[in-house]
Amino acid sequence: MFYDHQQIEKKWQKYWEENQTYKTSNNTDKPKFYVLDMFPYPSGAGLHVGHPLGYIASDIYARYKRHQGFNVLHPVGYDSFGLPAEQYAIQTGQHPAITTEQNINRYEEQLRKIGFSFDWSREVRTSDASYYKWTQWIFIQLYHSWYNKNTDKAESIDSLIHHFEEKGTEGLNANQNDELNFTAEEWKNASEIDKEDILLNYRLAYRAETTVNWCPALGTVLANDEVKDGKSERGGFPVFQKKMMQWSMRISAYSERLLQGLNTLDWPQPLKDSQEYWIGKSQGAQVQFKVEGHDETVEVFTTRPDTIFGATFMVLAPENPLVETITTDAQKVKVDTYIEETSKKTERDRMSDVKNVSGAFTGSYAINPFSNEKMPIYISDYVLMGYGTGAVMAVPAHDERDHRFAKKFNLEIKKVVETEEDVQEKSFDSKDSVCVNSDFLNGLHYNEAKAKMISEIETKGIGHGTTNYRQRDAIFSRQRYWGEPVPIYYKDGMPYTLPTSALPLELPEVEKYLPTEDGDPPLGNAKEFAWDEANQKVVATDLIDDKTIFPLELSTMPGWAGSSWYFLRYMDPNDEETFVKKELADYWGQVDLYIGGSEHATGHLLYSRFWNMFLKDRGYISHDEPFQKLINQGMILGMSAFVYRIDGTNQYVSKNLAKDYQTQQIHVDVSLLKGTSDELDTEAFKAWRPDYADAEFILEDGKYITDREVEKMSKSKYNVVNPDDICEEYGADGLRLYEMFLGPLEQSKPWNTQGLSGVYGFLKKFWNLYFNGDVFEVSDEEPTKAEFKVLHTLIKKVVYDIENFSFNTSVSSFMIAVNELQKIKCNKRNILEPLAVIISPYAPHICEELWSLLGHGTSIEFERFPALNEDYLVEDEIEYPVSVNGKMKFKISLSAQLSAKEVEDLVISNEKMQQILEGKTPKKIIVVPHRIVNIVI
Repeated sequence: MFYDHQQIEKKWQKYWEENQTYKTSNNTDKPKFYVLDMFPYPSGAGLHVGHPLGYIASDIYARYKRHQGFNVLHPVGYDSFGLPAEQYAIQTGQHPAITTEQNINRYEEQLRKIGFSFDWSREVRTSDASYYKWTQWIFIQLYHSWYNKNTDKAESIDSLIHHFEEKGTEGLNANQNDELNFTAEEWKNASEIDKEDILLNYRLAYRAETTVNWCPALGTVLANDEVKDGKSERGGFPVFQKKMMQWSMRISAYSERLLQGLNTLDWPQPLKDSQEYWIGKSQGAQVQFKVEGHDETVEVFTTRPDTIFGATFMVLAPENPLVETITTDAQKVKVDTYIEETSKKTERDRMSDVKNVSGAFTGSYAINPFSNEKMPIYISDYVLMGYGTGAVMAVPAHDERDHRFAKKFNLEIKKVVETEEDVQEKSFDSKDSVCVNSDFLNGLHYNEAKAKMISEIETKGIGHGTTNYRQRDAIFSRQRYWGEPVPIYYKDGMPYTLPTSALPLELPEVEKYLPTEDGDPPLGNAKEFAWDEANQKVVATDLIDDKTIFPLELSTMPGWAGSSWYFLRYMDPNDEETFVKKELADYWGQVDLYIGGSEHATGHLLYSRFWNMFLKDRGYISHDEPFQKLINQGMILGMSAFVYRIDGTNQYVSKNLAKDYQTQQIHVDVSLLKGTSDELDTEAFKAWRPDYADAEFILEDGKYITDREVEKMSKSKYNVVNPDDICEEYGADGLRLYEMFLGPLEQSKPWNTQGLSGVYGFLKKFWNLYFNGDVFEVSDEEPTKAEFKVLHTLIKKVVYDIENFSFNTSVSSFMIAVNELQKIKCNKRNILEPLAVIISPYAPHICEELWSLLGHGTSIEFERFPALNEDYLVEDEIEYPVSVNGKMKFKISLSAQLSAKEVEDLVISNEKMQQILEGKTPKKIIVVPHRIVNIVI
């Protein structure tokens, strides 16, 4: 019977949509299972075949769990704010909302074609005001919260104000920007502005001067992960370090909890390692060094206080505020020049550049508090203001970077840890040796020396032991248009949150999407964007009088804001009263399976854990972590095609002749190849772009053969394969099976369209099991033991494979089972019905059609997954090879239930064995049960 995949797939996609087959109920006594894909950003290019890999895997798992009787939440939505739509708006004037809507429609059309079992009724978009109303609401909760170290959680700012009213800062143990000291009386007498300023020091969402990655060409601040090699990831524009007033999120308050929480998660170890490194916990001491001729002190954090006697110079971060104060007139030009050069590097570049040594001398000296020796103070880009205190005591004998710096600037290198190595030539960094040249530390090992030195530091009153974290607070404002407006207005220069009743604060219309002439963010172009405090509404900007009508915040939220809580909104997507009802958050709980890329390790995955912990602290949800199990899918790589152009000509030489010419290798679109071959359609190539119109070709055997190479699939390499084309030719079920068949989910693997014919052939074979010629024919006859064995062998394998995410080996098992059933001409209902259920998570369209033909009026989706019966896997008979003196002589079939002794007796009494023995008695008989019989004569 002809397998018409196009008709079948259109029919069932229409059925699922009309019947809302995958709509998930919140009212059920079924156990829940929450399967989620990382939020897609809808780009203008649409999907290529690499994108659905993770979605297909999660869809198989979601369908499998439905078959097991779970209430499955498998939603979809769009992370629809982002720079690409805004850049397009700047170039064309088209509003980003229009571009985004078009892109989403294209994505949705493609996703539906692949047959995903998403609950489309729960779709969310971060750029919809009904969604970002709650992103703004969460921001307001963060603003009105502080982190109490005594209770180790976020609390309402009201409890902090109450503490100030009762005790001032006495007994306060909070995460803060600066350590403040005041009495309850001083708090009560402070003005409202001063009180607001003090509270900003503690709020979890706060505004402060911060060093940021500023990209003038994009007119915005970029996160570290949006910058590569000093340039913006999008557009490749130069990025500079700049100090600006910025909104930040106090994620640093959660560093320890984020670290400890990793122990509870079933995540890939490399991803956990990335977060652990990013958080960067270290233990050591905070120490103050006096500066000669100045009242100021330099405070450093060191993990090796035991080496303080070997500290021979100090290095400050170029942006450290002390630099301006302590730099001498003679050194000012050199220092200012160096600061300017450093501003062109991002923090990430500075951290990763370990080979280049640079710096400038300030002209000032610190005093080592233990050796009393003078230590020249330098600035260098390898010291970061955001980590520790923005200053280091340099111990060149025992730190590789300090050593390189000392050698470059000819500074003293003093050994304080015992070693045979010459520390003048190479640093020696070890915790296994003992202290030398260190006065009262001499002879002590690392742990003893460290503890003793911290005690001495505390006795002298110049510091204390402490734990430090590399992770810095997350910058939360972007100077761009297409993002969530920050619900803040300014009165007397102080920020105040909008009342929650005024949410959402909607994005205003603007004439242009670039910063204003005064350098304000694009929202500065809005004509209706001011806050009328008296009437509590947004009014015209030209009405601002700073008495009753005030300016609104002009920055927008970063790209990660909306994706930090979307997994919660899916639980209750249309609620207008709250971001998620507590009882629904309690029912759905954590995401049980989360699939997405490892590139989000230190961005989205960290921020969403932080917001989840905060919302738990404030009592809105009950679970600590958002994603219990996470899988990073690998990449599907493209098979690029190249032509060889002879230098200085418009002649193109075929692959195997190119070695005889000086050529340039050029990417060509894979759609220009003939069928699935490597042969170039030369006429299509000439029509592709104007500069190729008069191309000439040097052919081999009358053909132009392209070179091929496996690379990342991307538009720029012209190697993108559109899933729509695959669905058209091989069907969505063929695409789904092939993507799984390519190899283990976590590994990267190359795409090869030619390979699809194999899985398409399997689908035709599977289809025809249910037909006799063109007639659908399934027998109600009881299956044989052999038929049951094929089925239950498959059940056992597929259950194991799905639960271990080994989807590729399941596809192989389907092929084996269908081949075996075809060989024995099985058409029994009791085999073919469960077979359709087993294969349906992978190939849902064909299985729905077969299920319908089998006489069922409901979808296959909620049928119970067939139960394994191990009895069918027990062999009735074993064929034993019988070897005599190491040579196999004959085979004998015996009952699988026989003991080794019974097998021995039957083999010896066998007629063939009697002929071989010729009346002799065997010296030795070895029976390996169910395997082999060895006889030595």
